[in-house]
Amino acid sequence: MSEFKSFQGIRIDTAELRLVSLPLRTPFVISTGTMTDKVFPLLILKGEGLEGFAEAVMDHTPDYLEETISGAMAFLREVILPTIVGKRFRSPAELLTILDPWRGHRMSKAVVEMAFWDLWSKALNVPLKSVLGGVRDNVEVGVSLGIAPIDETLDQISEVQEAGYKRTKLKIKKGHDLILLKAVRERFPDIKLTVDANTDYGLVDLSTLQAMDEFALDYIEQPLAFDDIHDHAIVQKAIRTALCLDESIRSAVDTRKALVAGAARVINIKVGRVGGFAEARAIHDICEAFGVPVWCGGMLESGIGRAHNIHLATLRNFSKPGDTSSASRYFKRDIIHESLETANGLMPVPNNGAGIGVTLDHDYLNTVSRQVETFSP
Repeated sequence: MSEFKSFQGIRIDTAELRLVSLPLRTPFVISTGTMTDKVFPLLILKGEGLEGFAEAVMDHTPDYLEETISGAMAFLREVILPTIVGKRFRSPAELLTILDPWRGHRMSKAVVEMAFWDLWSKALNVPLKSVLGGVRDNVEVGVSLGIAPIDETLDQISEVQEAGYKRTKLKIKKGHDLILLKAVRERFPDIKLTVDANTDYGLVDLSTLQAMDEFALDYIEQPLAFDDIHDHAIVQKAIRTALCLDESIRSAVDTRKALVAGAARVINIKVGRVGGFAEARAIHDICEAFGVPVWCGGMLESGIGRAHNIHLATLRNFSKPGDTSSASRYFKRDIIHESLETANGLMPVPNNGAGIGVTLDHDYLNTVSRQVETFSP
């Protein structure tokens, strides 16, 4: 503690902003579209001879939430990075005094905050999980399977069961739901199973959602609109299966309102979606106070984002398996040197040094970077 009190902060000397396009092994299909490459902004903050890394999770088009890659790159380039480069911050909380007044843009602000958490924990020479308050050395992991023909999905489930994953999540959409679940339960009656609708349903589909009660699902994730809490509360009262909110939860305030309204009994925390680790921890704490479990969602992150997620998932109330499965399921080659792989459904916390515990493979990163920008005072 005395060392922390004497810590004078860390100056952000320069920043590097890249646009990365990382090929996926196979297309990933959900109700809103198909992804063949993971394209994302990668931010590197540099100071005191150290580097902090983070990746942003918005898409090209606003089909998950409102933010887009082009808008985020412009906001980072024109507003955030010129404001923080050259300044010294003692902690992420001091950085937030600059980020908080700007409205919205949670994913853009998150990538800056997360990169600074990595840089800051490296300056303190401790793992990121230690400064976040994590309590585990590994985390339980599940798998998210995209929309595919039923026979193909059944084969994929066999593979992930053999690999020991703790939960299987199926992407669903209207017309690709009850028949799929019937086939899965006939072949795999006892596996921990969840579904993710990615907002494809409405109250008019209540009978379909009620029918899902027969398949012993751990939860149904985000069946209704991305900005809805009220109607989710109506659905939750009408079904036995727990609802899990994802897109609807942007902040700790949203979380409190949703839990008070009875709109969900599980919360998916994506650190990029909610604006960074400070807000993610606040959501975690509110859910814990309500006795509501949380889990760490994924956005097909590379090893940088995946490492951040793993460290976050070490917090106490992350009691359901998250989406931080083996990177090799998605990418032939990652942009980090380390191999982030599960064993028997457990993902070890990366520990190659302080911070997020992984290192960039700069040679490969240069081959998959579409553009590179640098920022100095």
